[in-house]
Amino acid sequence: MEWSLWARDIEPEIVPLCRELGIGIVPYSPIARGFFGGRGVTQQVSAESSLKGHPRFSAENLEKNKQLYLKMEELAKKHQCSPAQLALSWVLHQGDDVVPIPGTTKIKNLDSNIDSLKVRLTEDDLKEISNEIREEDVAGGRQYTSFAKFTWNYADTPKK
Repeated sequence: MEWSLWARDIEPEIVPLCRELGIGIVPYSPIARGFFGGRGVTQQVSAESSLKGHPRFSAENLEKNKQLYLKMEELAKKHQCSPAQLALSWVLHQGDDVVPIPGTTKIKNLDSNIDSLKVRLTEDDLKEISNEIREEDVAGGRQYTSFAKFTWNYADTPKK
């Protein structure tokens, strides 16, 4: 399941259910598909990248989402870390049962991810970050349109 500051739809039902059943949570894309690492903001998204077709990285939506990155930059300065480290740390601080898996292809990003373990956040910090970077402020859908119908949101799961 995806879980990051801009993909929080698992919080109301999935996270509590996993905890109730003792299931660990291993979220992918904790740095928001690289967005909080600067992808599309401080770095160009390459023409070959699959992100070119992602709704949140379309030219129109990316321009709107840059405001979230700028907020994250300010919050990261406060915690003396990078926006990517703060984003990953926020996910790590969601509980001892949460083990995020950032997709890392470069050694420098791996080192940065490891350094995110040094970022200590209080409950007040977590609330501040959550209030500043709200999922409802993100422009564009969370999934590629063609893949959306295959996500857990549309599974035929019986009600409790």
